[in-house]
Amino acid sequence: MTEETLTEILPPIRHWPALDLSGVDFDPVLTELMREGPITRIQLPNGEGWAWLVTRYDDVRMVTNDPRFSREAVMDRPVTRLAPHFIPARGAVGFLDPPDHNRLRRSVAAAFTAKGVERIREKSRRMLDELVDELLQDEPPADLSAAVLSPFPIAVICELMGVPAADRHIMHTWTQLILSSAHGADVSEKAKNEMGAYFAALIGDRENSSAEDVTSLLGAAVGRDEVTTEEAVGLAVLLQIGGEAVTNNSGQMFYILLTRPDLAERLRAEPEIRPQAIDELLRYIPHRNAVGLSRIATEDVGIRGVRIRAGDAIYVSYLAANRDPDVFPFPETIDFSRSPNPHVSFGFGPHYCPGGMLARMESQLLVDALLDRLPGLRLAVPPEKVPFKKGALIRGPEALPVTW
Repeated sequence: MTEETLTEILPPIRHWPALDLSGVDFDPVLTELMREGPITRIQLPNGEGWAWLVTRYDDVRMVTNDPRFSREAVMDRPVTRLAPHFIPARGAVGFLDPPDHNRLRRSVAAAFTAKGVERIREKSRRMLDELVDELLQDEPPADLSAAVLSPFPIAVICELMGVPAADRHIMHTWTQLILSSAHGADVSEKAKNEMGAYFAALIGDRENSSAEDVTSLLGAAVGRDEVTTEEAVGLAVLLQIGGEAVTNNSGQMFYILLTRPDLAERLRAEPEIRPQAIDELLRYIPHRNAVGLSRIATEDVGIRGVRIRAGDAIYVSYLAANRDPDVFPFPETIDFSRSPNPHVSFGFGPHYCPGGMLARMESQLLVDALLDRLPGLRLAVPPEKVPFKKGALIRGPEALPVTW
């Protein structure tokens, strides 16, 4: 794209309210924005001003992988945003650019490799079996979310992090307060500070540890002066919070499977397609509300003939990219045979979610256990009566009433 072909005409600014959506309905505002063009301008409920939004798959991957778009530059900017409170910790991995970002992620990379995830697979399977055993001991109906889908990811991420089982409950409480906008900024900040203080003590105790859990790896990295304590704590908090996203994703997955019994029966009949099916469900489910974290252009950049000026804020929508018909034919259809399926549900570029392999493993264990051990599993209420979270940044059922 040459300098002369970049348009200076700005598209209109579209207000994007914080919608509380039920089920797996796709955001109607995002649908309109996708139709309006590959690059639009948005104003979210909080923060100041407006920001660019890209929705096409190729553009989303370009922006997330291009060093001219900085996360670090967001720190001191009141960018328009969904969350009413914005509490970035300076030095936190989510707000670092390479090379510091790479240095910090490298300190825990071993825990999130295939080998690292495999290390906890059998322990995770045993913990899940215990939860399903307890579910089956009780008379139906039950809340699948409270009984299995919530405690399982908490147990797994705590196992990976090296958090003792006795502290799982407080970790879950802190995470919910941090992720919810319903309690206000002060409550969220207090929870984040308390979780940070907890991890600071845990990491400090493990500077000489040779264990393979995340806090031990961070403690060792601090001991070698590769990362600071503040950086290690910020990363630990981010990973702990991110680990609970599986609760919401799996809640939406099972909502789909329980409202589309033809899909569940196919997975029971053809267990060999389950990994591929889970990837398709990950592509399809709307795992968050609106958009996540923005970036700032550090120089003028042309996208689709539009000039993004230095200093402009820009968002990408992974949800929209996963529905790009040029990459995913018939994107509104759940197609378990879709191949290839290069979805970006875990992000792309330097900030790609490190827990992607872990989330897939957990999802596969959940599908195996619940479909095989509860062949009569079904919703205990009509689909429209399943309550979904309100005022949350991450979408998912508040409860999933089931019987069997």
